[in-house]
Formats: sequence, structure tokens, C-alpha cells
Amino acid sequence: MSGEEAPTPQPEQEQKPHEPPPPAAAAAAEESASLPPAAEEKPVSWRAVVLTGHGGYDKIKLQVKTHARPPPLREGEVLVRVKACGLNFAELLGKQGLYELLPAPPVTLGMEGSGVVEAVGEGVLDRKVGDRVIMLDRSGMWQEVVVVPADRTFLMPEQMSFEEGAAIPINYLTAYMMLFEMANVRPGKSVLIHMAAGGVGIAVTQLCQTLPDVTVFGTASASKHEIIAQGGVTHPIDYRTKDYVEEIRKISPKGVDIVLDPLGGSDTQKGFNLLKPLGTLIVFGAANCVTGQKKNLLAMAKTWYNQLSLNTLKLMQVNKSVGGFHLGYLTDEELISRTMIKLLELYGQGKIKPRIDSCYHFEEVTDAMRRMHERQNIGKVILLPERKQEEAKSNSNAEPVENAEKTEAAIDEKEAEVTEEVKAEV
Repeated sequence: MSGEEAPTPQPEQEQKPHEPPPPAAAAAAEESASLPPAAEEKPVSWRAVVLTGHGGYDKIKLQVKTHARPPPLREGEVLVRVKACGLNFAELLGKQGLYELLPAPPVTLGMEGSGVVEAVGEGVLDRKVGDRVIMLDRSGMWQEVVVVPADRTFLMPEQMSFEEGAAIPINYLTAYMMLFEMANVRPGKSVLIHMAAGGVGIAVTQLCQTLPDVTVFGTASASKHEIIAQGGVTHPIDYRTKDYVEEIRKISPKGVDIVLDPLGGSDTQKGFNLLKPLGTLIVFGAANCVTGQKKNLLAMAKTWYNQLSLNTLKLMQVNKSVGGFHLGYLTDEELISRTMIKLLELYGQGKIKPRIDSCYHFEEVTDAMRRMHERQNIGKVILLPERKQEEAKSNSNAEPVENAEKTEAAIDEKEAEVTEEVKAEV
């Protein structure tokens, strides 16, 4: 799925997620891709949020990974000390086993983050130790240190906070590409965005304001209307108490030019019917599939049964277009990089600015996920790898995890590894 649940640009399915050399190695490594022999003998550890299986919140574990020695950086890679991570709807889907691009558990979650470069591998010329960067990948961002290809990192503007940096990639790439690359939004057009108070919804609203006279219809619960209206939503609609189709027809009898649909099911059909002639519907998710903590087969079946079904003749007759967007299946790295650079320029010009709903420490990851699941957030939910001050303590009572090398598939299977588990607060 995409949008709120949109994934990052994906490598080949068989490629394993990156495993970071541990934090203790970073200072010694600096710009070298390898470590002194003495350092290689020291055990090193770092914390990571791991999905251990599919199901409820009990499958999300905060673990401490310990390795006998750190693996060296490969050519073209950088090691980043993570300062903030983004939470996306994809992680909720992944927890339930509904996100097909996430590697099988156990796997470290997280597709976007920001931090400081602590070491660079051979061949990396445009990044240096100390650079503040944004990074993205399929998974593996929810840990204290991470290794990523240098070309999947982007230099942060000086005035940008780490929390804002972690909030930009998935939501704003999704919003920008749907609006400008697919729907070709132009001055004077009208846009309907569901879940308007979420990360993608706010990104869409802000990007629409970079053009003159674009009308934004946004669905959200009534308690969020004042804030999203201040943010640029022209017509907030309470989807819980009103029929949003009727409300839009009252204001714009002919409908809208663009519908961005992260819901799926019957809402896709409604969105198609709301389109004006020459209008465009873009589906980028299936949030209607996610109800309770665990996979709901009835909700999935209902969403599938009510899904929009069309043929090309029908499209010709109604003069409408339908598209789908999934950032995870977009393999054009040049397009992704170019779009990220454009977004960072817009941030520097003050035209976009992520709204941070809340920040949770790794120990509170289930609280963060529950907040998004229950749609309480207005803007981006952020995870902080830094320990909570009042709860910084040793892991002497942590439970050992057997076969810890399976926790991260990227670890060399020949290396000895011990992983300790710390229960996340619920």
C-alpha cells in the first residue's frame, strides 16, 4: 500500500536490508571503510525496533543487538547515527502481514529517518563525517545506527530539525508525485484528499498551495478541522457524521478534478463518481483493510469486493482517468532523487514544512503505532532512538533472544551474534 502507508524506493525483492556496523565502531572508523584490528575484537551493541512476527503489538520488540565485531562498510555506503525516524501506515500494515514489500520477520522496521554521518565507505565523495542527512530504504531505519547507500541520503537544510527531516521523505514524495507527475495539478483545479490530517494529507495540502487558486476538500474528524483549515484545506468534511460525497456536491455540483484515495474499497468507487470530466483518480492505499490490531479477513474481503472495477470502454465514455501510486514499486532512482531535491528546495523557500504531531522514544513504539492506528494524529508521528532520560538503565535483566542472527538478514551468517530483548512500553 502507499500514501500514509507508502514505502520507500525498493531494491530487488531478494536483497536483504542493511545492517549497521555498531555505534562503537563509528568514531574509530571516521572516513575509513574498515576498523583497526583492536576495535574489531570489542563486542559492540545498539538498539533496534524489530517485528518478530505478524499479529498485534506484542510482535513489536525493542531489542539490543550485540556483535563480536563490526562488519566493514561496503563501497558506496555510509554509516549514520539515527536521530529521528518516521512512522508510516506501512508499518501498521506490515505488523499484520499486509505489506508485501516488507521482508519476512524478524526484521527491523522503519523506512525513513535522519541523522549524522559517522563513517563513509570507499568511493563516497559527496558525503563526509558530520553531515546531517535524511535517508530512506525499504526497512531497517528504526535503530540507533544504520548503514545505507550514500545515494539514498540527502543533505538537510541547516534550519531543518531532525524530526522534520524524518517526516519529509515518504509523505512528501508520495504527495508530490501524485499531484505533479501523475495528476498534473494546475492553477484553478480542485482536489479531494482523504485522511487530510495525516502525513500525506498535510503534504498534499501544502503542495497545493504552491499553485494559485487550488481548492482542497479534505476528510477528517471534526476535532481536526480547525487545524487542517489553518493549514490550507478549503473545505474540511467530517466523514464520521456526514456523507462526504453529498457535502462536496453541495459546494461543487460538478465534482472535483482530482481524487487522491488512500482508503480503497467502496470509497474508490465514490471517488471515481465524484470526478469531473477529464478528472483523475489516484489510488495509493487500502486503509480500509486495517481495523483491529490483527489481520481482519472480513475487512479485507469487504474492501476487495467493493473495489472499483472498470474497463477501457467505460473510461472512454466518461472521459476520466484512473491511476495507482506505490512508492515502493517505483524504481527510478533518478526521479526519486530529483523530487527529493525539489522538496528540500521548497522547504528552504518556506513553502512546505512538515507538521510534527508527536514524538515517541523507542521504548514507546507501541503507543506511537496505536496513535496512528486510531487516527488520533494530526501530522507526522516521529520515533526517537535516544533513550528516555528517566528510563536510561542497563539491560542486565533483558531476555536473551535465540537465533539472533535471523533478526537482521543482512548480518553475515558466519558472525557470532547475541541479541537481547527489552520489552517496549505498552
